[in-house]
Amino acid sequence: MPLYESGEDYLETIYLLSKKSDFIRSVDIANELNYTKASVSRAMKILRNEGMIIMSEHGQIRLTKAGMQKAKDIYSRHTLIMDFFAQELGVNAVTAEKDACRIEHVISEETYLRLRSYMEARGYQTHI
Repeated sequence: MPLYESGEDYLETIYLLSKKSDFIRSVDIANELNYTKASVSRAMKILRNEGMIIMSEHGQIRLTKAGMQKAKDIYSRHTLIMDFFAQELGVNAVTAEKDACRIEHVISEETYLRLRSYMEARGYQTHI
């Protein structure tokens, strides 16, 4: 089952938080995204049912192998689009970040791959 935009945002956030700490809790995600704990709790249940995360009895949240791959894919799209806007088009960093966050969810695979090839031909290195 495909994840919706919000599910992808949660995975990306868990991925980024995991780069800072080994112990991630729902409250950490809520604070990072400025969402309610109840919203995060519902989302974690969905992600757990989809096999994207594992939650320990102590509340620790970890990405599964499938969740990690999906999160890395989303983050890779995000950074590529953001860098394209900022480096190639001269869009300011804040706008490039906001636009990339929206576009990463809807860009087609064909367009993404062509954009990646374009950036790689110009020396772009992936962030992951």
